[in-house]
Amino acid sequence: MARELSFWSLVVLVAVAMELWAMLLHGRLWHGVLWFAHRSHHTPRRGWLEFNDAFAALHALVAMGLIIGGLELLDGQIQLVAVAVGVGMSVFGMAYFTVHDGLIHGRLPVAFLARWSWLRRIRNAHLVHHQRDAAPYGLFLGVWELRRQQALAKKS
Repeated sequence: MARELSFWSLVVLVAVAMELWAMLLHGRLWHGVLWFAHRSHHTPRRGWLEFNDAFAALHALVAMGLIIGGLELLDGQIQLVAVAVGVGMSVFGMAYFTVHDGLIHGRLPVAFLARWSWLRRIRNAHLVHHQRDAAPYGLFLGVWELRRQQALAKKS
């Protein structure tokens, strides 16, 4: 029982941490030195894929490597950690893909998700990002980023 609790706790922790990781990458690298690839996401898409999808594919390969490698090559506690990290990354990736690519950018038939006001706020914050080509860089924390910016602007 304790092993399962440790596993699922780590999965949740990693899934949440991935949003912070994505914010860091998005703000510092994708809108910086990797803009040549990320730019494809800020221009009208031609076809199903865009160059920017390579970032998601890279993270998916890391997650798969952790899960498969953990199950096939490792034992004990390190196996639990490797698989949990891979599953946590995958959970975040599925949520991100569903909300970002599906709801916000219409690449999946999930428009029904807009029924929930918190998902509409996430969508609207991300659309602000596309209008400005600047913050908010987080997806799930984008609403918080905008509120923080507004509060800082009021103090100035």
